[in-house]
Amino acid sequence: MAIALQELQMYKNFDELARDVLDLAKEILPDQLIYLTSFSDAQQIILKLSNYDTKILLTEGMMIDLSETVCDRIDFENKQPLVYEDIREQTCPSELRNTLESVNAKSYLGIPISLVDGERFGTLCAVHHEQSKFDQKSIALLQRIVRMFSYYLVLERFANRDSLTELYNRHYLSQIFEDHSESGGVVFFLDLDGFKKINDLHGHDTGDLVLKEVASKLEKFADEYNDAFAVRLGGDEFIVYFSHIFSEEEMSKRAEHLLDCLSTWNADYQLSTSIGIASYSEGSNNDLNTVLKNADVALYQAKTAGKNTYKFF
Repeated sequence: MAIALQELQMYKNFDELARDVLDLAKEILPDQLIYLTSFSDAQQIILKLSNYDTKILLTEGMMIDLSETVCDRIDFENKQPLVYEDIREQTCPSELRNTLESVNAKSYLGIPISLVDGERFGTLCAVHHEQSKFDQKSIALLQRIVRMFSYYLVLERFANRDSLTELYNRHYLSQIFEDHSESGGVVFFLDLDGFKKINDLHGHDTGDLVLKEVASKLEKFADEYNDAFAVRLGGDEFIVYFSHIFSEEEMSKRAEHLLDCLSTWNADYQLSTSIGIASYSEGSNNDLNTVLKNADVALYQAKTAGKNTYKFF
């Protein structure tokens, strides 16, 4: 589960620390353009540049298809840097040479940045418009900087993600709501029907596996909409949050689709989902606790209506 750019922007002091990382790297390789990137599932994002070098055609915020980047060729599994001191040498594959030449880079150093669990975050890179010499001491120092940066990423992720399901948590939801509350939005409050029986009959380990499967289905559902993300509040309670307001007809369509996504289970599990829906209008004085309470009231109505359905507040 890649760290989304929106999530990074919520990390405390991220911009300051990213700048410190680049400044330290610049002390080690003063002649190079240093840049920090992150990966999504399909793209590489240039997060920060040490400076603007008019000879190197890279800019902050640039997004590149991951399959077309040099950084995607780095050995993340073994945490090994990728080094080309002169891309005109035969050791540099022609397709990588073409990619680097397209931004006017003649040398490249890429250090992989991974989280503790091995998940790829992105890279710390150094490029120059002329050939360069990268000594092992400099590379080792950059790897130490990257390692410290990865520890920071993990700590911030713990603050924003649910430890069991890896979905976002209430802390992250509160931050996003605070930043987007004036634009209006919609909350789907979900509760699993029959989950307690699964825990009682099959044990909590099985219950945890079911929660993880629910999380996976919710994440796939949220990925279908560019304004949505999924949250685990705790236990078997989940939220799907939409950061824009839309019609009741569209809400019904999305709720029915979500119920369908959560309808297929192991035959041993008698499991369904109830959904309470609450929206809040643009420009009003909105409060997350109030919106969640409204959605919870609608959820109770869905439960009393026979479960496996949705109700509006």
